[in-house]
Amino acid sequence: MTSPNPTTTPDSPADPAPKPTRRTFTTEYRNNTLDEYNNAPHGEKSAVLRREGLYQSQLREWTQARTAAAGKSQPKSASSPDNDIATRKEMARLTRENARLAKQLTRTEAALEIMGKLHVLLESIS
Repeated sequence: MTSPNPTTTPDSPADPAPKPTRRTFTTEYRNNTLDEYNNAPHGEKSAVLRREGLYQSQLREWTQARTAAAGKSQPKSASSPDNDIATRKEMARLTRENARLAKQLTRTEAALEIMGKLHVLLESIS
């Protein structure tokens, strides 16, 4: 004989804790919170998170969703100084590379011009 499942017996007490529900946030709330967080001074960003009961990972996901919804255009308030520094470094690197390649192109064109003149000279000699 099998023993009955204790959760289905009429004598078992009901579960006292209701099942937790996930919080949902409107787009307006998300955007307002993101703007407030991004505009907060360096030492007060965590205060915004504590007050709203949020985690930084949530704001990161919201920012990614907002940028994807805006067609990959990042709003000015969401740009960080780290991104600006990285952009400037990349721009400087590309400028140096462009100058190096332009110099190499000038040398290559000069060499081709000399080779062409040499070819014409050798043709005229033979």
